[in-house]
Amino acid sequence: MTAAPTRPRSQAREGRLVGLDVARCVALLGMVATHVLDARTPAGDLTTAQWLAGGRASALFAVLAGISLALMTREPLRGGPLALRSAAIVGRAAIIAAIGLLLGGLDTGIAVILTYYGVLFVLGLPFTLLRVRWLLPLAVVWVVAAPVVSHLVRPDLPERGFDSPALEQLGDPGQLASELLLTGYYPAFPWLAYLLVGLVLGRLDLRDRSLLGALALGGVGLAVLATQVSRSFVDPPVASENATGMYGTTPADGDWEWLLLVAPHSATPFDLAQTIGSAVLVIACCLLLESVLPRSATRVVAVLTGAGAATLTLYSLHVVMRTDAMWPPEEPSSYAVHVVVLLGIGAALRLVGRRGPLEALAGLPVRLARRQTQWLSCSRMNRS
Repeated sequence: MTAAPTRPRSQAREGRLVGLDVARCVALLGMVATHVLDARTPAGDLTTAQWLAGGRASALFAVLAGISLALMTREPLRGGPLALRSAAIVGRAAIIAAIGLLLGGLDTGIAVILTYYGVLFVLGLPFTLLRVRWLLPLAVVWVVAAPVVSHLVRPDLPERGFDSPALEQLGDPGQLASELLLTGYYPAFPWLAYLLVGLVLGRLDLRDRSLLGALALGGVGLAVLATQVSRSFVDPPVASENATGMYGTTPADGDWEWLLLVAPHSATPFDLAQTIGSAVLVIACCLLLESVLPRSATRVVAVLTGAGAATLTLYSLHVVMRTDAMWPPEEPSSYAVHVVVLLGIGAALRLVGRRGPLEALAGLPVRLARRQTQWLSCSRMNRS
């Protein structure tokens, strides 16, 4: 009698990767911090919250979007017609973008990311057909080349607005496309680098501890290297002045030296590299945490960070909470209220086993495509 084969440790746990939900929760709370807390102290120094989350939280969201896209194109639509699968993802992206346009019309002072997020999904769709050996070098090239292309073409584009994309901008599609792709707060063209990195990560075995340890070391190394190289080229006063961030890009009519800067929301090669490194570090550490915890502790973590499984709903709620008509008032002390509300709702959803309402809405095209795929499969079997 032969012994049953033992599954590799990396495959010992099946199902949802709780570590990714933890990373999404970190990104959500980081973005809330940048929206609510002060960026500088009364003395003019950078606050700890801004240093940790400024530019990094939104980049983490974008890299996680790439991982989600990689997983979506592997499961549950694997085996379905490519056109059906693509239409489902485009439909999901359109719903997310539409929610972003609705939220962009509210008076919140927040640069709403969701419309850009939807555009990123559509732009990234063709790259889901590539293997890691092509995606990884392409991501490296994109980090370097996309900011250069942006710097070349932005002077000839319409002048950007500083409000979030909203429904009324649909009347001027050229202006809206310019903002979403190149001139806005989260320009999708250079930000595609984040999605490509996420696609690479999503194609890897994210339960392999050795791999995760290597990713964590590589992430912190990349972040530190990008920061130090940038500082060797940029005058300290310029770096300090822009440490709280820019408006998505460097000045459209600025010198090429701007591309040497590391600053939140500047979309320079060094900024992209630094924030990619930070995102990879956080994701790897969150997945490592899941891998070392016993199942009972993982369940507790899953509940405590349940907000990470409903980030679309809870991010949207946070934006609504920032309107004048909603409680709490716009002041730094309200951060604790935002955290309690978001974590509390996320934990409740996890405990009752329900998705966030906006996640359910955005997932509708994928569910419909899955049913259609199953119907087509049954039809083929019946004919055979």
